[in-house]
Amino acid sequence: MSQGGVNVNQRTAQIIRFAGFLIPIVLAFYCVLLQTGILESASHVDGILGYIINIPWLLLGVYQFLVPAMSRRSAALQLIAYHVFATLYVFFIAGFNSPFIYTWMILFLASYAYFSYDGLRLSILAFFGVAIGDVLLHLDTPGYFVGNLLAMLGTLIVGIIAVTIGQAQEVDRDELSRSKAEEILQRDRILTIVNNLADAILSTDKNGTIQVYNAASLGLLDTNTGLNGRAVDDVVKLVDTDGKPFKLVQHLKTARSVENRDDLSANISGERLHLSVIYSPIRSTDSHDESGNDGYIVILRDITKQKSLEEERDEFISVVSHELRTPITIAEGTLSNVQVMMGRNDIPQTTLSDNVTLAHDQVLFLAKMVNDLSTLSRAERGVADTPEVIDVKAMVHDLYNEYAPQAEAKGLHFNLDLSPQLGTVVASRLYLKELLQNFVTNAIKYTKTGEIIVSAQQIDGTIEFKVKDTGIGISKSDQAHIYEKFYRSEDYRTRETGGTGLGLYVATKLAKKLGVHIDMTSRLNHGSTFGFTIQTRDKTR
Repeated sequence: MSQGGVNVNQRTAQIIRFAGFLIPIVLAFYCVLLQTGILESASHVDGILGYIINIPWLLLGVYQFLVPAMSRRSAALQLIAYHVFATLYVFFIAGFNSPFIYTWMILFLASYAYFSYDGLRLSILAFFGVAIGDVLLHLDTPGYFVGNLLAMLGTLIVGIIAVTIGQAQEVDRDELSRSKAEEILQRDRILTIVNNLADAILSTDKNGTIQVYNAASLGLLDTNTGLNGRAVDDVVKLVDTDGKPFKLVQHLKTARSVENRDDLSANISGERLHLSVIYSPIRSTDSHDESGNDGYIVILRDITKQKSLEEERDEFISVVSHELRTPITIAEGTLSNVQVMMGRNDIPQTTLSDNVTLAHDQVLFLAKMVNDLSTLSRAERGVADTPEVIDVKAMVHDLYNEYAPQAEAKGLHFNLDLSPQLGTVVASRLYLKELLQNFVTNAIKYTKTGEIIVSAQQIDGTIEFKVKDTGIGISKSDQAHIYEKFYRSEDYRTRETGGTGLGLYVATKLAKKLGVHIDMTSRLNHGSTFGFTIQTRDKTR
């Protein structure tokens, strides 16, 4: 309250009310001393008049002490009454230059506190009026004017100084209040940001005891129990890659700047999580600690999926390198032999032709693997996944025309089984076509005799695709692994075909992108059926 006003804070109001209660008691006692002649006064003190003035004033003091003013009106009435009683007391009991005239400063302060400068000016004006009136009442007393003047000046000077000091203190308190409010606002903003971060954040004291944490911490640690006051090493038990305990508090105390560890893990709710742990000391310029640390910040991030992907990537690169090495070695060795044999006249032409064919088959195998890897990469990156309207019948006929010659070359019957009205679907043309191609090429590859049927049936707003063959089939033990990358059955008939082991793995990725599930039925030596169901265009609207 830098400018004063009616909105007086509770502590100031209590002090004013206490002063308003105490001062009438002191002045009444002073009046008794004057009436009994123990002290002298320039005014004639009438006993009855003293009682008439002091008793109501005492009652007012008790009333205002017990019943605080709840409005401007009641506060104004009480202040007016106090000024009236003070004026009467000066005129008829104590005189202006009595020692207790300085208690008028309380009226200055109260008037300013409740009604700002307007109240202060009116109180000062009343004070001047009392001083002049008292001088007029004692014109016959030598030196009385000078005494009143000195008392008035002293009271005004001290009163104004007191008001000024009070105002300065109010300004300081207001600034402090604004600073605190701003600090609380900034703290709330930071807490809001921190609580909305996906990473778990813990703030500890210099001994590693948790003081502040965010909502993500409870999620990561899978608990609803508060973390305040608990040791960080008890909350999250970290181990390194060798399985040795990682005492976080010890490392916190030795940290001089931001430290980052991504080789740690913890067992949380029975599950092993790989964690990225970032920790740093909190340094404050006004720290009372000799090290300058006021605690530590710890950020925990679950990188289990990232680690899994890294391991999968490393394994994938290793397997691809191995799978590529064999055909490249065969092709390179075969072509080297052909190059040597071409310089000799005793090598039959059929031998050269067989070696060139072998090398060509290995190159085709590499091309097929590269194509599968390219398809897998496109599916993983979402390339060409823009949905479009596809005429199902036209697409199936295009597929038939493309692969019918290959089936005919192996002596296989290649047939279509289509509903009269197939309609359209909305999907990625590239993904849908490559998924069906995958099933058809596998059917041709693993079928020596019999037939292959590509079926597309419209059923209740969906289209059910199936590719059925009479090939070698898949054993029960192999069915659990056929969707794994680079998996190939130990069946010698499978090994004869020279597949890459990526076809069905790629198919699962394409199916996931299309939002469908691959259904498979197979029986060893009786053939296989692969299919999926996709919604028609009308159903997706």
